[in-house]
Amino acid sequence: MLIVVAAAVLYYTHQQDPNFPYATSMFLYSNVISGTLLIMIVGLLFNSALTGKDASLIKQSVSFGVSRNTVFWSKLILTLSYFLLICVIGLILTITLGETLLASEGQSVKNFLIASSNMVPIVLSGFFMIHALKMLKVSEVYIIIMFLFIFIFSGDLLYMLFDYTPSTLLNENLMSFVNNSAHFDYRHWVTGIVISVISLLIGAKRFAKQNID
Repeated sequence: MLIVVAAAVLYYTHQQDPNFPYATSMFLYSNVISGTLLIMIVGLLFNSALTGKDASLIKQSVSFGVSRNTVFWSKLILTLSYFLLICVIGLILTITLGETLLASEGQSVKNFLIASSNMVPIVLSGFFMIHALKMLKVSEVYIIIMFLFIFIFSGDLLYMLFDYTPSTLLNENLMSFVNNSAHFDYRHWVTGIVISVISLLIGAKRFAKQNID
C-alpha cells in the first residue's frame, strides 16, 4: 500500500506540475532502498501475527511430543515464507509502477535490483532476530529499541566495526544507488550471516529451555 501511494503521489504531483523533479523511477526506488527499517517493521508485524499469539498451541504441541526445535524452526519457515512472498510482490510492484507511471532513468532497474540484493542479508538477519526474540516472548518495544541500536545507530556507536555495521552498510548501499554506482558488496552478506546465525542459535537454545506458559 505504501508503495502504491508513493508512486501515485509522485505521478499526480508531476501531472499538476510538469517541472516537478522527483517523478522518476529512480526517486521511487531510492525510497525503497532507504526503507529497510520499515521493511523490518512489516516483518515484525508478520511474525507477531503468525507466532506471537499462539502460546497455548505451542504448549499443546510440546505436550504431545513435538520437540521444541521442531516448533522453533517450523514457525520460522512458515513466517519467513509469507514474508518473502510479500517482499517479492512488493519488488515486482515497485518496478512495475516505477517503469509505467514515472520517468525511467537508464540503468535504474538494474541498479535497484543490485542494491536490493545487498539489502537481502541485512533484512533477513533482522527477520531472524525478530523470530528468535518473539519466540522468547520479548516485548515489541524492546525489539524496536534493539533494532534502532543495531540497524540505525550501530555505525556511530561501534567504531571498531564501522565498515561492517548494518547502519553503515545500508547507508553506503543507498548512496551507491543514488549515484548510479550500485554494486554487489560481500560485506552485507558477512554481516547478515553473522547476525542471522547468532540470533537463530541463541534463540533456538533459549527456547528449548524456556518455560511455556
